Amino acid sequence: MKKKFFLIILIFSVAFSAPGSVCSSGAGIVENPRLGVWVTVFTPEKVLYSKDNVDRLISVCKKAGINDVYIQVYRADKAYYNSVITDRSPYEKILSDAGEDTLKYLIDKAGENKIKVHAWINLLSVAKNKDANILKKFSDEIIVLDQHGRPSLREGEKDELDKYYIRENQLFLEPGDSRVRDYLAGIAEEITRKYPGLSGLHLDYVRYPRIVPFVPGSRFTSHGISYGYDEPNIKNFKNASGLDVRTMENSRDNFLAWDNWRRDQVTALVREISERARAISPSLEISATTVPSPEMAYLTTFQQWPLWLHEGYVNYIVAMDYTDDLNLMEINAAALILPDLEKRVHIGIGAYLLKDRLEKLKKQIGSLRRLSPSGVVIFSYDEVAKKEDLQDFLAKNFKQFQKEKSVIGDE
Repeated sequence: MKKKFFLIILIFSVAFSAPGSVCSSGAGIVENPRLGVWVTVFTPEKVLYSKDNVDRLISVCKKAGINDVYIQVYRADKAYYNSVITDRSPYEKILSDAGEDTLKYLIDKAGENKIKVHAWINLLSVAKNKDANILKKFSDEIIVLDQHGRPSLREGEKDELDKYYIRENQLFLEPGDSRVRDYLAGIAEEITRKYPGLSGLHLDYVRYPRIVPFVPGSRFTSHGISYGYDEPNIKNFKNASGLDVRTMENSRDNFLAWDNWRRDQVTALVREISERARAISPSLEISATTVPSPEMAYLTTFQQWPLWLHEGYVNYIVAMDYTDDLNLMEINAAALILPDLEKRVHIGIGAYLLKDRLEKLKKQIGSLRRLSPSGVVIFSYDEVAKKEDLQDFLAKNFKQFQKEKSVIGDE
């Protein structure tokens, strides 16, 4: 009887704890989570543009206890690596400035220090690059459109709908077009082949565009915006299902078929990249970023990431839980750390939003200690490199990232 009473009191103390103290709901404890950092190509630190900058990155990682470096090497269909597929002018600039291939140099130096390097590639977004090689190759018919025929990139004056909806304001490619999937899988294959020392591929923008506010599935597109209504995707869906999304009956089954089609196209891209890259390097770790809300990921950006994990297309996902609202960060993270997948979910936190509020950032990291994901990834390196006290804090927390045994599980 005393044990039951103690258990009830403990449950109530967790349920009604103060904000900032969300606990993991049954997920296993990850005693030694990984710590990663995203390094952008537009970072003021300009990591790839000199060997000294690479050495500094390695030094910061060693001090802070960072295990994983996600180095951006492909963005807006431009290569910051030795490519023969697409625009390599950024890579040529690196060679001019550094005198050698600093991506290879980074991989070698990181390996000597037991740090993993993941090639971070932006897939379905070409940012605002209207001259992207892939668009020249296949024309702009491969650009994702909404049901009103508009790309996500907003140009010129706002139209009537822009009074109510915020678009992502960059061009996206259509994953439902096999030419797009083949081209992007070729990029991933090229990177894997040319840099055999890589620990992993990190797939970003493997999704449809986001919209604010978002609609939960195509049943609600009469009251919101949704993407994938470009001609090639509509045609391919009709060939596969017999349904024309523009004229089909407004039934729940038809809407579900259309939504499932778009989810399947994003998954097909992840699968093709995984299969082609691992054919070259079977031990390669493949990770993918996701939007932090499970509902939005499934219903709006069409990222069916639990399936990617269950099928083994990716080793783990990194949810971009960027917010300066601690409670929201906790809610998102707790919803993602599923009991059967907790060892394959990493949480990304937006340090750039908190660069002048270090104590808030520390609280987010402390909260993740309690939630116990399998890894934490910080966006971005600039914020870590500039703050030695943050480096010390990370080292302390991730080298001693242990979780006390649950009282509920004790006799």
